[in-house]
Amino acid sequence: MSDIQNQPSNLTDGMHVVVEALLRNGFDTIYGVVGIPVTDLARHAQERGIRYIGFRHEQSAGNAAAITGFLTGKPGICLTVSAPGFLNGLTALATATVNGFPMIQISGSSDRAIIDLQQGDYEGLDQMNVAKTFAKASYRINRPEDIGIGLARAIRAAVSGRPGGVYLDLTTALLGSVIDQAEVEKTLFTVLDPAPKMIPDRQAVDRALDLLSKARKPLVIIGKGAAYAQAEKSIREFLEQTGIPFLPMSMAKGVMPDDHPLSAAAARGLVLKNADVVMLLGARLNWLLAHGKGQKWNPDARFIQLDIEPEEIDSNRPIAAPVVGDIASSMEALLAGLTAYPMTQQNDWLEEIDRVKQVNAAKMEAKLNANPSPMDFFSALKAIRTVLEKHREVYLVNEGANTLDDTRNVINMYSPRKRLDCGTWGVMGVGMGYAIGAAVTSGQQVVCIEGDSAFGFSGMEIETICRYQLPVTIVILNNGGIYNGSHANLGGGTDPSPTTLDAQARYDRLITAFGGTPYYATTPEELEKALEAGIASKKPTLIDCAIDPKAGLESGHIGNLNPKVVGK
Repeated sequence: MSDIQNQPSNLTDGMHVVVEALLRNGFDTIYGVVGIPVTDLARHAQERGIRYIGFRHEQSAGNAAAITGFLTGKPGICLTVSAPGFLNGLTALATATVNGFPMIQISGSSDRAIIDLQQGDYEGLDQMNVAKTFAKASYRINRPEDIGIGLARAIRAAVSGRPGGVYLDLTTALLGSVIDQAEVEKTLFTVLDPAPKMIPDRQAVDRALDLLSKARKPLVIIGKGAAYAQAEKSIREFLEQTGIPFLPMSMAKGVMPDDHPLSAAAARGLVLKNADVVMLLGARLNWLLAHGKGQKWNPDARFIQLDIEPEEIDSNRPIAAPVVGDIASSMEALLAGLTAYPMTQQNDWLEEIDRVKQVNAAKMEAKLNANPSPMDFFSALKAIRTVLEKHREVYLVNEGANTLDDTRNVINMYSPRKRLDCGTWGVMGVGMGYAIGAAVTSGQQVVCIEGDSAFGFSGMEIETICRYQLPVTIVILNNGGIYNGSHANLGGGTDPSPTTLDAQARYDRLITAFGGTPYYATTPEELEKALEAGIASKKPTLIDCAIDPKAGLESGHIGNLNPKVVGK
């Protein structure tokens, strides 16, 4: 029995107040790793009906919170201990901020007086100031009467404007502090309208429509900001009314179905090189789009950009028609303005795109039908595609190098926010956290397609998946290496090369230790059968898919980012 239970009934403590504040604001799930000083906080949250999902590593817990934020538009909550636990979660917090996912990392922290004088407290670290560099905002709560307002600030910072990660520091003294229950009631409240609409300027909308209406070869690029905005209905209506072809970024696949006639994904090179007006819809001209520059782009292209963040405008190329506002409101305004700016697409532009799409689709089908032995990425992905075409409702989590690139190109998505991958930073290790977050948030089946290298970053979370009996099927495309497993040790020694893993590893046997279902697949037929069984079971499943160690390219499709090396 806790000390607080022996106190008069009119008293409570900081831990209980934090839980009450979370409840008042509709939070029903916490992802985390417990320890001093937050263990009892997790217990009290569970007691009050908040689901606690305990992880084996804080980074995975943070990734689960981040993807929950992306899927729901409400911050996911990650709970960690102080110093090392906080730092482990910080990578996920930074990744969420870069990706524009709302999450709040709540960490316990040590005695402020000792930390400030650097006197060596247990897990002593100035966490709030460390987090400032990596998060959208960072706050510390020192008094129990400030818990309500502190959480409110964190919520608003996480979801308003461009979303991101927020750090909330709870000192040990705060968690153990005693306060009168009646005083608590005066300080707790529900945050109202934390992410209000940002209506774009009418003149900006007209400017964008005027430019778009005069284009001969227009293109719309759909980014994950559009997916986050949940504006797919108005986006589809706009594209189908105007007939403008679109190119989806990776996590925007499914905002418009990948098999839609206006999709230019299979003609990416053509449309970037030739489009004269490009509308960026929740997408940024960052490295994923070669910054809008270079040989891949039409140097004379003019840009329209719809974004909630004004500072993003003109970040790489001059933007001829900036539309600043939330994506949903901006799309509604564009739709309403179409009557004044009628658009008819040039048939030759659409026909040119279709011709290139057909050529590239034929090339892809040839790769998929080659069926080498042992399997390569494409023969494995063809088997996976066959199954997933029958299960379009599943969430697809995907990470790796070649595994990421090839899966994105092979597996079509038909619904928004169903494809979850490593996003802007290209960071490995998000897979298990994202899979758990998606399964917990949606209650639906998740298929996680992992490279063997990528899986290694967070693979222990299969225990978490099994402990909570989540409907997650993991497919590991195992070619025994980082990129591939056939590299030689240039020094001629017995150690493996820097990119070589163990091609004989049996990852399927790992999940048996925790009660999950294992499969080992060496042929497309075995893989297809195993994946069907895993999805049907709605139970934790892991399929080790043996891939030719020679399959895979250095860095996948981004090998050009490697520095040039003289000699070998």
